[in-house]
Amino acid sequence: MKQIQPILSAQLMPTSLAQSGALPDELPDEIVDIAEGPELEQRDLVIPTAMHGERLDRALAQLLPEFSRSYSQQLLAEGCVNCVLPEARLINKPSIKVRAGEHYQVVLRPTPQSQAFKPEEMALEVVYEDADLRVLNKPAGLVVHPAPGNWSGTLLNGLLALDPQAVMLPRAGIVHRLDKDTSGLMVVARSRKAMEALVAMIAEREVHREYLAVAYRKWNSSNPLREVEGAIGRDYRNRLRMAVVDLERLPGKPAHTSFECLSSQEEACLMRCVLHTGRTHQIRVHMAHIGHPLLGDAIYAGPMQLGISRQALHAYRLRFIHPISGEPLAFEAPVPLDMRELLDHLDLKAGLAKT
Repeated sequence: MKQIQPILSAQLMPTSLAQSGALPDELPDEIVDIAEGPELEQRDLVIPTAMHGERLDRALAQLLPEFSRSYSQQLLAEGCVNCVLPEARLINKPSIKVRAGEHYQVVLRPTPQSQAFKPEEMALEVVYEDADLRVLNKPAGLVVHPAPGNWSGTLLNGLLALDPQAVMLPRAGIVHRLDKDTSGLMVVARSRKAMEALVAMIAEREVHREYLAVAYRKWNSSNPLREVEGAIGRDYRNRLRMAVVDLERLPGKPAHTSFECLSSQEEACLMRCVLHTGRTHQIRVHMAHIGHPLLGDAIYAGPMQLGISRQALHAYRLRFIHPISGEPLAFEAPVPLDMRELLDHLDLKAGLAKT
């Protein structure tokens, strides 16, 4: 692995925090999301003819067979059920009678099932490990943390099988997250002391992460560099999406990303992305915001594709100070095959020489 000069020094959390297992108030969203639970999942349901006239909570219990009727009632009480056809309206009464053909959107929140973590053997690419931490190269398609629809087969399940002592750590030592379809480097703690220190380092922006992304359209500026500072919060029109928001009108958190265009053609551009904050979907949201959504991004770019079946985003560089030894660590992960083939197809591969 290529060695890179260190950035800032590690700072351990106060003893009281270490004892309580709590997290500091100001954390990147990716840590807060893990601490508070997995991401939400949306289900789109259509009422069949056989359920016409049924109570809504009973219909939901049948259409969501893995969840109980009481869970459906909780979703209704919490405003997680919307009727979208024939007319859009929020539904919160379980006794409402459904009609055949009605379309509902249901947002599922975590349940106790998400805490039933079990070890599962899987092939994980370990690029570095010692007694306190491990660095992995996560493949695209691997979910990091259990969530509705992904109760098993996650990185967390694999870590529990790879390292028996991981069961003693919150979230099996996971201190940050990559989206399911983002590939690349992640650091995972193997000791409680290292985990507390890594969480603090990420909160203080002392872990440097760089990504490579392929975005739609020719780069729209003569300057290859661009700083994007736009607060990110939940999209009020779709709770499963994030968006750049006006903090005077909508809730959100400040977000800052540095972009550099490495190569550009008529259809697409290759970008280097550096995170200064850690908001949910930050690179994907900021790239879409400036008119260059990522190729293959089903949420922020729609169905357009130019030769890749997932968002073209790879966490290729990671560097930080070892939280225990103080040693500077730096790693690079090769661009995965699907992105290399995409760069060849779009004549953007020359940009890799600038990384």
